[in-house]
Amino acid sequence: MRRVVLIRPHRDGRVFGKAPGSPYTLMRLASMVPDEIPVELWDEELRPLPLDTLGEGDLVGISSMTLTIERTEQIARKVMAQGAGAIVGGVHSTLMPEHAQTFAHSVFVGEGYYTWPQAIQDFAAEGVKGLKPVYRDESWANLAGIAPIKDRVIQMVDENSNYWTPYMEITRGCPRNCDFCTAIRVSGRRMRLRPIDEVVDEIQRRGIKRFFLTDDNFGLNFSTDPDYCSDLFDALMKLDLKGWTCQSEMSIAKFPELLEMGKAAHLDKHFVGFESVNPDNRSSLGGKSKGVAMQTTEAIKKIHETGMGVVGLFVMGFDHDTKETFQAMWDFIRTSELDGVSCTVLTPYPQTPFHDLCVAENRLLDVPWSHYDTAHVTFVPKNFTVDELRDAYDWLCRKLYSPSQIALRGLRSLRRYPISMAGKKLFGSFSTDYGYRRAYGWRHTT
Repeated sequence: MRRVVLIRPHRDGRVFGKAPGSPYTLMRLASMVPDEIPVELWDEELRPLPLDTLGEGDLVGISSMTLTIERTEQIARKVMAQGAGAIVGGVHSTLMPEHAQTFAHSVFVGEGYYTWPQAIQDFAAEGVKGLKPVYRDESWANLAGIAPIKDRVIQMVDENSNYWTPYMEITRGCPRNCDFCTAIRVSGRRMRLRPIDEVVDEIQRRGIKRFFLTDDNFGLNFSTDPDYCSDLFDALMKLDLKGWTCQSEMSIAKFPELLEMGKAAHLDKHFVGFESVNPDNRSSLGGKSKGVAMQTTEAIKKIHETGMGVVGLFVMGFDHDTKETFQAMWDFIRTSELDGVSCTVLTPYPQTPFHDLCVAENRLLDVPWSHYDTAHVTFVPKNFTVDELRDAYDWLCRKLYSPSQIALRGLRSLRRYPISMAGKKLFGSFSTDYGYRRAYGWRHTT
């Protein structure tokens, strides 16, 4: 066995010289490679892939979301043609292993904490012939001691030079079951917690000053394990951080003391999944929200009272949405005092209840997988034509992500901090909306 190469396919590219977010999953997988085996991490967001250097004795792992699976297929076929071993993992292979199997030696279903070391052993013993067609790991492992990032990987990736936002994981899983979300299929319904001392050690060894939590619903831990959150915040208060952000839900508004502790622990903003302001959609929202604008406004107010910022996450195109819903959404957001906004199109990801409904009703559109980016319309809506939903979404996004609206929300966010902290908080105050504007912009380039 010559080496292990882990690849992240191209999607966004560089923004002002750096890639948006670090390849966190691949960093942890690279850290599981035995020390005696050379490992390389290739990020196509940063530079072209030197695929011609691959050959027999190289084991190549490609991590892919649904929207990058077509590029993943191109890479995997090239890898196989040159005699290297090709493994595809990530969200898409977990949701649709039978698809990924058509262009790889092996596919990974689930997390890979136990199966990835096994695949390395199989390849080291017998090369491509030793690889199993499917490696399945859906045991939802205890996170204690799992895949700590090694120093050789930290040095290789050089996050602070190459990436705007380092990613981080503290908890995993989400018991909610929103009709459109893949979280429980990819990470399980049981909330799992990393030991706090391991979290602190990782932050310090990586030398990161800001990060974004990839946890599907970190804020739910306020309800399910408040003592863990309190202990975590106590530990992070002691670190010299510029700020970090996480994904949450409306229930955090009920815990002002934890919100204040989070702020003291350098937690900047909660990305809150309000999802909709149409109460008729509440059955699709998994209990996170009831789609009532008044309740949403009250939650935002209570979170702001503790000094925390709020980025509202909304989804458009539910079966109960109408043209009036888009106007109501715009009216709500422009008066909501939100610090940032994510507005996406409902997307029927494989293995979700909404996908199953679209299949049963013959409503899936024949579009490339790259359109499964939450900015394209990929299904036939109930109360619109496809073009009408696309036009309504464009109308709303042009308003939400206009320079004046981005500036308004960014300045609002910046004003939450004392002048002495303005330098630390300037990037985060405007980067969120700018990033969502770019994500929406992909709609017009693909």
